[in-house]
Amino acid sequence: MIVHIRRSVVFMLACFVVLGLLYGLAGTGVAQALFPHQANGSLTADGSSLIGQNWGSTRWFHGRPDDFGPYAADPKANVAGGDNPLVANGVPGESGATNLGPRSTTLLADTRQLIRWWHAHGVAPTTDLVTTSGSGYDPDISPASAYVQVPMVSRATGIDAETLRRLVAAQVQGAELGFLGSPTVNVLSLNRALATLEHTGR
Repeated sequence: MIVHIRRSVVFMLACFVVLGLLYGLAGTGVAQALFPHQANGSLTADGSSLIGQNWGSTRWFHGRPDDFGPYAADPKANVAGGDNPLVANGVPGESGATNLGPRSTTLLADTRQLIRWWHAHGVAPTTDLVTTSGSGYDPDISPASAYVQVPMVSRATGIDAETLRRLVAAQVQGAELGFLGSPTVNVLSLNRALATLEHTGR
């Protein structure tokens, strides 16, 4: 009986060391070596490059919507509006996909409302700008979705449209590994570049 107990204790300790310590350390080591940006998080004073968020003003480029479109902002009702896991309009936010099917009348009404919101700002929206991603936290948009916002941002900032188009072109990221997916534009990176452009006047 003592032999069985000893074997059980040794096996338990071995599992603890291998699965509880070595496995975790190996995972952390690989993450730090290969994906330090993702492993350490990307939250800064102006947002996160890994999580979509609300940009509020038309002087910024906007990302994909979530369950709470930008038209939904209502601080009095404690609704932040927009793709907003952080804070917008003074209201702590939340984000997520709608989980509504293609035949949903609610989805149709929300999408029409979002299209009207874009049209009111002089933008002919792409599919990206009126549909949520699977997670509702997508930080990227297609290059086309950035380019269609150029006239809106140009009017709000006074920066000429051609300069903004060049800014967007400089922010386009190719497909992962050169062949996975499509080119994208990270909205936070684009707006950081826009802020720098406004600050330097170039």
